[in-house]
Amino acid sequence: MTMDDPLVGRLLDGRYRVESRIAAGGMATVYRALDTRLDRTVAVKVMHPAMAADASFTDRFIREAKSAARLSHPNVVGVFDQGHDGDVVFLAMEYVEGRTLRELLQDLGTLTPREAFGVLEPTLAALGAAHRAGFVHRDVKPENVLISDDGGIKVADFGLARATATAASAATGKVLVGTVAYLSPEQIERGAASPISDVYAAGILLYEMLTGRQPYQGRSAVEIIYKHVHEDVPPPSRVVPGLSPALDRLVAQATTRDPEQRPADAEQLLSLVRQTRQHEMSDAELDFGAAERVLPPPAPAYEEFPEYASEYASEYAGASAYPPPPYGSYPEDGANLTRQVEVPLDLGPLGLGTESILDEHPHGAYAHQHLGPDDPDDPYPGKGAARRRRGPSRGMLAFIAVVVAAAVIGVVAWRLGANSSAKVPAVLNLAKVDAEKRVKDTGLEVRITEAFSETVPRDLVIGTDPIPGRNVDKGTVVTLTVSLGPERLAVPDLTGQTTDQAKLALEGAGLVLGDTRQEDSTLEPGQIVRTDPATGTLLSRDTTVDIVVSKGRPVEVPSLIGLTEGAARDALEDRKLNLVVDPTPVFSNDAPAGMVAAQSPTGGTLYPGSTVFVAISKGPDLVEVPKVDGKSEGEAKSILEAAGFKVDVQKLFPIGPGNVTSMNPGGGNMAPRGSKVTINVF
Repeated sequence: MTMDDPLVGRLLDGRYRVESRIAAGGMATVYRALDTRLDRTVAVKVMHPAMAADASFTDRFIREAKSAARLSHPNVVGVFDQGHDGDVVFLAMEYVEGRTLRELLQDLGTLTPREAFGVLEPTLAALGAAHRAGFVHRDVKPENVLISDDGGIKVADFGLARATATAASAATGKVLVGTVAYLSPEQIERGAASPISDVYAAGILLYEMLTGRQPYQGRSAVEIIYKHVHEDVPPPSRVVPGLSPALDRLVAQATTRDPEQRPADAEQLLSLVRQTRQHEMSDAELDFGAAERVLPPPAPAYEEFPEYASEYASEYAGASAYPPPPYGSYPEDGANLTRQVEVPLDLGPLGLGTESILDEHPHGAYAHQHLGPDDPDDPYPGKGAARRRRGPSRGMLAFIAVVVAAAVIGVVAWRLGANSSAKVPAVLNLAKVDAEKRVKDTGLEVRITEAFSETVPRDLVIGTDPIPGRNVDKGTVVTLTVSLGPERLAVPDLTGQTTDQAKLALEGAGLVLGDTRQEDSTLEPGQIVRTDPATGTLLSRDTTVDIVVSKGRPVEVPSLIGLTEGAARDALEDRKLNLVVDPTPVFSNDAPAGMVAAQSPTGGTLYPGSTVFVAISKGPDLVEVPKVDGKSEGEAKSILEAAGFKVDVQKLFPIGPGNVTSMNPGGGNMAPRGSKVTINVF
């Protein structure tokens, strides 16, 4: 099917090369793709063309995708990008290598309470973060809980269900979005989704993990919807006897039909879960069922009417009291969902036909044989007697002989096969020695591999290959993956290294460089002083490590005025400071030409590696002194000041005419601009 998919091999938005199809749903198809820009594997969710063609839905979808991208939590599948490529509308998301909770339940049947809590707690942590940010998931189910190969738990599809709900509401005025098995009563009755709706779905999720089945079974989606509104979720111990009563209470609290009686959001439910696990259940109760897995019961062989059910659900979404399904007659309390119909039961060529009443029930069908031809309630009087009086024909006897012979051959073959095959035993969470013995006792061989696990203690079995319950030939090698416990990596000693060297060293140690800050130190500027956490601290893989980088010790800035450029550079190098020379020389009355005329800063302290800026003198700015001899005092001062000189007046006789008799320097001479010219006035 992947080979026929036109998107496989296509480069979306010039960036994402689609490699293979992972899964398909009612709204989108998910592909594994390569982000060619960042060289990383991503999951690309492509909207089905019918939804992508709806401009209003696309706009809402983009807005919700942007909102979901801002939801950052270790248990939430990250949204990286959103884009269009022609008629393709897609999301680029974090790719989680592993499987869904649905696939895990299909393999194992049920989870122990400890394992169920190990999945539920991070799921509720993710939902709690979403509820704090104003999100309601609306579609909490095993398909949206991802379990990575290293045991991590992540919740997917935040924002997508919300965008779909908005689109449905805009299109029909009614909202009934989600998977039928996990819809809360208020979603069904009023189309109202809130954090308590996610709490209800999480309670159903816990029930399913403990029992291997959903609490409500039915012949159609409408019947299941009816039960959500009119029946309480049964205690899981009714399906799996021996489960702790504390689990029954927890499921009842999360799934009560009155939303006001449920925990207000996922964080409150998470608190109840932890309280139950830590204080209300023993280790034996938490590990109940670990020795023997319970495969999920077969689904009832009911005929489904999805299109009809969908229309019926949409018609009554928002009703204050959800009506019963249209194909049966139910008492008001909704407790008994049995109806009776009369059908002829013909057993074909065996000639053993009789008339029966077939009781149809949500959990199966069974026949009641009539007593005989004279039964007054027999709706087909006389037919049974007529058939009983007719004996089997020769052809029928031959047919029966063939059937019996085939049955005998089948039994013999089965017994021979039973002696040469074995079922892989359930050994998850058993100690390595006990698990190895149990596998060998069934006639199978054992190979041990080891892997780190954040959730399974050291020396306990994480998984098996083949999976538990699989029939294999005796002598088959079963690989037991044994936990090494949580992987912990030591922070390396980075003292004295540069930032680039530290980044490479941390990557080699399985850690990530975090924030950088500076402080005074005797180490060379740019060298690492210490790390946070400290050297030798044990951390989980990909944890960030912050570093503190030396700024050195501050040094005094020397005065460089009057020094040559070379002498100024040497004076700064002694203090590990840098010199930058202004390319344009300046006039200076204080510094001879070629010497430093100005600097910045002029003093104070700087850290090593800092820069001091200087300007080189081109000597004084000389101008010609105007001749003002014989001019009045006032006129002489104005002329000299206009030429850029300062004027010093010396009066030789107080009552004289007030004219200039002499000046120094004399008129026509060159003098520095701004220097002083003395005039003698008589």
